[in-house]
Amino acid sequence: MAATDVHRAIDAVWRIESARLIAGLARIVRDVGVAEDLAQDALVAALERWPGSGVPDNPGAWLMATAKNRAIDRLRRAALAERKHGELGREVARREETTVADLEAAVEDDIGDDLLRLMFTACHPVLSSEARVALTLRLLGGLTTGEIARAFLVPEPTVAQRIVRARRALAEARVPFEVPRGAELAGRLSSVLEVIYLVFNEGYSATAGDDWMRPALCEDALRLGRVLAGLAPREAEVHGLVALMEIQASRARARVGPGGAPILLLDQNRTHWDQLLIRRGLAALALVEKLGGAGGPYALQAAIAACHARARFPEETDWARIAEPSLARYHLLSSVRGDLLAKLGRFDEARAEFDRAAALTKNGPERALLLDRAAACAREPAPRR
Repeated sequence: MAATDVHRAIDAVWRIESARLIAGLARIVRDVGVAEDLAQDALVAALERWPGSGVPDNPGAWLMATAKNRAIDRLRRAALAERKHGELGREVARREETTVADLEAAVEDDIGDDLLRLMFTACHPVLSSEARVALTLRLLGGLTTGEIARAFLVPEPTVAQRIVRARRALAEARVPFEVPRGAELAGRLSSVLEVIYLVFNEGYSATAGDDWMRPALCEDALRLGRVLAGLAPREAEVHGLVALMEIQASRARARVGPGGAPILLLDQNRTHWDQLLIRRGLAALALVEKLGGAGGPYALQAAIAACHARARFPEETDWARIAEPSLARYHLLSSVRGDLLAKLGRFDEARAEFDRAAALTKNGPERALLLDRAAACAREPAPRR
């Protein structure tokens, strides 16, 4: 195999295997930055050896074995340094043997949970939105710093700094490499979904530059969403986001003209819409409804997109469904109405909307806030006649 072919093969393998590799290592070493360094060491080893020996039959296993050996070497060096300093003596040696044995056994564990842990770690709220996006694309998308920079039209050093700061922030905050549980799960899951949503939106409608779309980013976001849906099959809003992205991505070929000019929805040639993606999106939306999550924000957007996707011609669009039933029990719609009515001084109407929104939401603190706003409207003086 020619060297150029080997390098292309290595690039393809890295895109597929890097997230699993980093996730498995991060669980073992408990540090995302160290795990990424070990994975990169394995990649360098592949670049050095595979052009001569050929690509292994199981390249992912080869990379993991190489990274695992590097981790063991690092552990032994650290243990040796501790022994030389006379801090732990024989206990260090026993810990070394035990930890190495644990390490060798740990890499055989199921990788699915590791990927989920890595997602929640990379999207931790302790990081800024920009840092979460950059770190997620780096660790889970397999993108290089340069590729991320080009995708978001920012200087490469800026992206590099974001990633370095993100790794440092996670280490300093001692963010555990785990999937949160209980009440913390919902908030952390929303952070993960937000990052995937931001990546997709940047690909679907670029915020700057000469291209209206960046399809590669849409594909990365959709792939991450599908992975997350497989790892969290009972989370309705995950499937809602996947449904939204599948349906929106189905229009990609029809959204841009030959010269790169945008084509609006009602002017698109619908025969160019990808029916496979539409079917996948509708199936995900059906699963959302089965799980009882049709009122979630991503699910609602997906339901609206589905109304367009089902219409063969613009005039067949079910506008009544878009304007009414899909939003009828969406508490934020009533909340926004209440806010606008309060600003207009129509406090009785505003109070009724806030009461309705409070009755629709399932979130306790949010319900309390809406009831407080309703009570505030009730205290306002009636308008003079």
